[in-house]
Amino acid sequence: MDQEIKNCKNCKKDFVIEPDDFNFYEKIKVPPPTWCSKCRQQRRYAWRNERTLYRRNCNFCGKSTVTIYSPNKPYKVYCNLCWWGDDWDFASYGRDFDFTRPFFEQFSELQHEVPRMALLNKNSINSDYTNHSSDNKNVYLTFSCFDGENVMYSTWIMKSRDCMDCGYIYEKGERLYECIDSRKSYQCQYGIFLKDCSSCYYCYDCHGCNECFMSTNLRNKSYIFKNKQYTREEYFNKLKEYEITSFITREGLNKEFQDLVEKDAIHRYVVSERNVNSVGSLIFNCKNAMNVFDLESGEDCKYIYSSLELKDCMDMYHTGYSTSLCYELQGCTRTYNCLSCHLCYDNAHISYSDTCQNSQNLFGCVSVKKGEYMILNKKYSKADYETLKEKIIEHMKKTGEYGEFFPPGIAPVYYNETQGNLYMPMKKEEVLAKGWHWEENIPGTFGKETISSVSIPDKIEDVSDSYLSEIFACVDCSKNYNITRNELLFYRKEHIPFPRKCPNCRYKRRFDLRPKRELWHRKCMCTQENYTNHNGPCPVEFETCYSPDGKELVYCESCYNKEVY
Repeated sequence: MDQEIKNCKNCKKDFVIEPDDFNFYEKIKVPPPTWCSKCRQQRRYAWRNERTLYRRNCNFCGKSTVTIYSPNKPYKVYCNLCWWGDDWDFASYGRDFDFTRPFFEQFSELQHEVPRMALLNKNSINSDYTNHSSDNKNVYLTFSCFDGENVMYSTWIMKSRDCMDCGYIYEKGERLYECIDSRKSYQCQYGIFLKDCSSCYYCYDCHGCNECFMSTNLRNKSYIFKNKQYTREEYFNKLKEYEITSFITREGLNKEFQDLVEKDAIHRYVVSERNVNSVGSLIFNCKNAMNVFDLESGEDCKYIYSSLELKDCMDMYHTGYSTSLCYELQGCTRTYNCLSCHLCYDNAHISYSDTCQNSQNLFGCVSVKKGEYMILNKKYSKADYETLKEKIIEHMKKTGEYGEFFPPGIAPVYYNETQGNLYMPMKKEEVLAKGWHWEENIPGTFGKETISSVSIPDKIEDVSDSYLSEIFACVDCSKNYNITRNELLFYRKEHIPFPRKCPNCRYKRRFDLRPKRELWHRKCMCTQENYTNHNGPCPVEFETCYSPDGKELVYCESCYNKEVY
């Protein structure tokens, strides 16, 4: 088919559907979307409560449990032990499909009846405060963490250990603190875009470096202090000029590093490595991947966010690990030929299902484990399942539901609890006007602090164990927080001063440092003389993840490589 321009039903703006898009929709047998790609992503954001945690009693055993569902939400919530247990039957909630009513209406009713998993946390040990994660040990208040050990207050951590306050550590990070978008690095603090680095502090875009401080755009260097080369002895003497365990010192260094990154560092127009015919940012090992962000090992993909190991997929968010031929998924891993699913792991041939695990051939199911040939949690023979499924699909096409992801209005979590409130914030009135929901009782206490921030010792060596029993107030949002023993031990071991901000505000700080999930058309900012392709201002134009309103110095690929390598 030819390119087609449509008007988004949500934002009312025009958007384009390309011929290749139509080919994919025909391949998986869905109608073309009625929402633009940005609004479709917002719809998926609105279903992902990643880090707003509550305590409520398990509706099966009665024990208090940590969950993403506030106590006032009208759902049955089971602790993970009960949910995974064999003492309840998901099929007992099965019901017939009513062809006089819309699908989403019936699906929402099923959601309100079938028990929900308190947190999505599989195969983990001592990691109760972990969500959208699996295969972890001793992980605390960390989200989207896989194969992690001794990780705290972090997000999107892969195969790493002994890390705190980090985000998007793609593999093999160890003893990291406040590092972002890094891989295979050891004992680094306040690093952005680090790779194969060790003992680097306040460094940006450094690869293969060791013992570097407050520097940018380095390759295979050692003993670099503020982008100047020193001998080993000179370097460590320079470090002694700073009381690294002092909070006051660190605050000054943080400001200096921020200025360094914004004003002096060279920013590659996008972060893209080992890709073929791919467009986006923070993408690695991809082929034919278009409009993708935070994607690793994707092929023939489009409109992908925070995913890995995908093939033949479109409109995916936080998905991956050998996933193929899928469309409109959120929080799903190891899936094949799946459509419009939420929090489903290890499945094949399932559609419009929520929190289903290790299953195949499901349609419109909730909390099914090791099931097959089920519709609205009711079991059918294979032949009856296929016949009824096709009838429901035709019904959904007539109602305009088929091919669309679940509407935010039936999400079991509310907009201000979700990643939508972070990436695409809206006012309460705007959310309610769309028929979506707003949580009035976001968790947290204020005014309960037992000590003021000015009373906390400046140096970590002066913080005694008595502070483990204190309650603190965040200097940014005033929300109360405390620290754990493992946290204090980490600060002491790594010579990190006691934090004055709560975990959420520390997370927000890291979030603001990352490139945006959007592309702008801009021109290279290099003005070097006597370059191969230009003499003076570079004429190259590109699509970049850095907004024209930002302060960053953004270079095209050629100019960036000449400066850095």
